[in-house]
Order: sequence, then structure tokens, then C-alpha cells
Amino acid sequence: MSSVPQIKVPATYMRGGTSKGVFFNLNDLPQAAQVAGKARDQLLLRVIGSPDPYGKQIDGMGGATSSTSKTVILTKSSEPEHDVDYLFGQVSIDQAFVDWSGNCGNLTAAVGSFAISNGLVDADRIPENGICTVRIWQKNIQKTIIAHVPVTNGQVQETGDFELDGVTFPAAEVQIEFLDPADDGEEGGDMFPTGNVVDQLVVPDVGTFQATFINAGIPTIFLNAEDIGYQGTELQDHINGDAAALARFEKIRAYGAVHMGLIKDISEAAARQHTPKIAFVSKPKSYTSSSGKTVEATDVDLLVRALSMGKLHHAMMGTAAVAIGTAAAIPGTLVNLAAGGGEREAVRFGHPSGTLRVGAQAEFINDKWAVKKAIMSRSARVLMEGWVRVPGDSFSS
Repeated sequence: MSSVPQIKVPATYMRGGTSKGVFFNLNDLPQAAQVAGKARDQLLLRVIGSPDPYGKQIDGMGGATSSTSKTVILTKSSEPEHDVDYLFGQVSIDQAFVDWSGNCGNLTAAVGSFAISNGLVDADRIPENGICTVRIWQKNIQKTIIAHVPVTNGQVQETGDFELDGVTFPAAEVQIEFLDPADDGEEGGDMFPTGNVVDQLVVPDVGTFQATFINAGIPTIFLNAEDIGYQGTELQDHINGDAAALARFEKIRAYGAVHMGLIKDISEAAARQHTPKIAFVSKPKSYTSSSGKTVEATDVDLLVRALSMGKLHHAMMGTAAVAIGTAAAIPGTLVNLAAGGGEREAVRFGHPSGTLRVGAQAEFINDKWAVKKAIMSRSARVLMEGWVRVPGDSFSS
């Protein structure tokens, strides 16, 4: 029997927001994986431990959930007035593909920290004490993100008293600004791909639903919870163990993706699991979060539950939070109506792990909606750093 030695690749395992992922400096990757393509995908799949028919990712760094099956590749930015280029790869758990179609808003919180600590931000831009403003170019979606990272004695400050529902321990607060988060397309169209804030989505053998389709942060399909038989207070166990419900959500998502113009046929949705997201909203209700904490109806403006990679998310994806904040700011969307309607620049919503506040400023300019930026706070922490090992023949050279 032949054997091939493992190779070592410098890597950092980080938590960002309510996600975890393996971070790489592009220049540290094997030569064949420094460019997009099969070799890179094979390497990242092996690092994370996919595809795994058992769905556990035991033989890799993944944690068997969409929130923990993530990879990030960073390099000094080639874009003017930016510090770092950020490329995100969502690794499928049970299938052999890496989805590059969108951003991870949660891991964005860790990008600035990694960039500062790994020499990707010019030293003269890093204060000895204070806030370092890291200018991030998000390569997946071609957008600018600003991370405000606390620095103490010249080093990234990771500990603090900022609490984030969905994360057990407090840490230092990192404020994230998503500039011009709406995807207005090559033709300069509306962030609403259909031109409407609410549409009718027809899904054969499932039903017809009101839906808000929005490209902001990440392409997202919003539905009313009551229209699909839910209250909006559901936790993961209410949905993720129901195979029929998950299949129905995936069918709705596939038809919604076609409606948004992201794919031409529903058969393409299987290879594009990261986008669009599908979420459902409802007016405020009291419920018990996954940690056992009571969230009162008076604590929130609305409730939102979202699915990621085919499962109900344990908290809320950062990019989906941007979509929520943006949609909430625009009168007439399902998100805005669930929050009580009218104009607003911030919203606090309830999710399975607790609550989250996100702000967005919307303007109606030249007969279409525009959003200058969306803002939210996250935290990040290095969990481990050194080398990740993979068999030398696990990717094409």
C-alpha cells in the first residue's frame, strides 16, 4: 500500500461573530491552490473534512454545521484605498463543492483582526492604543467593508465585555460597516431584482406566497412565518429534524432563486446552496431562546428565522442581518411590515439565540431604493494558530 506524507499549511482557526472558520494568507497556500480552481477547492474540502457522508466532519476542521464549515483566504489588497482582500468559501458538509457565491458577514468580524496581526495592514495605520480602521475589499461580492478593530499596546484586543447572543463568552466589540451593501447589478438596477418590495412567489405543489426578494448583504428571500405554517419563534429542533419541512424550504428557495434571476433553472440550486438565503419573519412574540433566556415581545421589533445551507441557523448570518436591516428600513417590505411599518434607521430582531440590532439608512433616489451602509457589532477571537495538515495527494498539484 502506498502512502503519501501530510503537508503543513500555515493557518489560523478563528471565531468571527457566531461562526468559526479556517483562515489562510493566500501566499501560504500551496502554489496550485493560490489560484481559483479545482486544486484550491480540493484543498479546502480536505482541510474542513468534506465531503462527509456521515455529516460529522470528524476528519477535518469543520464542525458539521453551516456556521463552522467555512474558509477564508486573505491577502494584501490590490484595490486602491483598501488594506486587505477577503475571499470567503462556504464548504459543503456532505457534498464535494465549495460555494464562492457570497460573503460571510460573521467571519468579516475576524478579517480585520487577522489582517492586523499578520502584516496585511500597514504599520503606520495601526495605533498603539485605540481603534484601527481596516478597509476590506470583499472579493466574492465586490464590495467595501470597514472593520473598526480595538487595539491595545499595539496588539489586537480580543477580550472585553461585549456580549453577542449565540456566543457563550464576552469579547471585544468590533463594529462592522457594510458600505453600499445592496447589489444593484451591472445595469444599475434596483436592489429589489423584480423592481417590487413584495411579490407573489408561485411554488408548484407547495403554494403561492408573498415574498420580498432583496440583494443587500446577501441575496435573501423573506416570507411571512404565518404563510408557511410557523410562528416565528421556532428554534433549530423545531425545523432541522423535519425532513419534509427542509425539502419544502429548499424547493421554495430554488424557485425564489429563479425569480431573482440568480439561476435559470431550479436544478441549478443544488450547486448554489450558500445563496440565496431564505428567511421568515413575524411580528414580536415572547419566546425562550436556545440558551433558555426569555426574549420578551417588548425586547424586539420583529422576529426572524433564517436557513443556511439547508438548515435553520442557530442565530443569524451576518450578511442576512444586513439584508434584514436594509429591508426593515424600506417601507412596505415584509420585514418592514413585521416591524410595524414606517421609516426606521435601525431594528432589533429576535433570532433563535437571542436578539441582534442592525442599522441601515435607506434613500429613494432616481426612482429606486439605495442604502449607503449597514452597521452592526460583532466580536472575534483567535482560537488556534499554527499549521493545518492534509495528505499531500488530497489536491491537484
